[in-house]
Amino acid sequence: MRLRKESDEMLEEEILLIAKVSDALAHPARVKIFRYIMQANRAMVLVCNKDLVENFDYAQATISQHVKKLADSGLIEVKKKDKFSYYYANLGMLMQYLNATKKFSITQ
Repeated sequence: MRLRKESDEMLEEEILLIAKVSDALAHPARVKIFRYIMQANRAMVLVCNKDLVENFDYAQATISQHVKKLADSGLIEVKKKDKFSYYYANLGMLMQYLNATKKFSITQ
C-alpha cells in the first residue's frame, strides 16, 4: 500500500491572500499603524482616527487612506459607533497570512 504524501502546493486563495496582505503592509506607515492598533487592542484601548492622527505625523486624509488599505486587506476591522469609527486588529487574518507565507517558503 502506498501512502499519499501531503501536498505542499499552494492554493490559489493562499497566493491571493499573500499578495493582498503584502500589498497592505508594503508601506512603512501602514506597518506602524497596524502595529499601533494591535498594541492598543492588546491593552484594551479603543482606537479611532483621531488617535491615529495624534500619534502619527500624517494628515487625517492620509491616515484614512492607509486605514482603508489595511481594512480592505482584512488586517483591521472597522466598527462604527455613533459618528466614530473604531479600529481592531484582525489577528486571525494576520495568522492566515503568516501561515501562507510559511507554506510559500517551503521548497519542494
